[in-house]
Amino acid sequence: MIDDAPGDEPRRSPALARPYAWTEGRTAPAIDIAVEALVETTADGRAEAVYQTSSALAEVLELCVRPRSLMEIAALLALPLGVVRVLVSDLMEDSLVIVRDTLSDTATWDERHDLMERVLYGLRDL
Repeated sequence: MIDDAPGDEPRRSPALARPYAWTEGRTAPAIDIAVEALVETTADGRAEAVYQTSSALAEVLELCVRPRSLMEIAALLALPLGVVRVLVSDLMEDSLVIVRDTLSDTATWDERHDLMERVLYGLRDL
């Protein structure tokens, strides 16, 4: 269940289930996703959100209507980052979300440094 505080982002209550229960025992994603990568729900994902059998998958689709980093999704859902990686990877394989890397392989040191600073500021804001 998601708890909404006035003016705050939705925040999920900590789950009582073991993390691997959310991913049907899988611990590694099919696709490697960086923690700072931006996840956004596709049009198909928005339509599919109401039909998802897993509430965790539906919650990821709901949260990502606006682009969010993998790290932010994990924090808002109060789930381990590894679990969120597997869930987002599953949604990506079904074309329900798109994942945008924030840096290319040819990024300069300055671009990487800037990203690290943005991630640190984002963590402080959470």
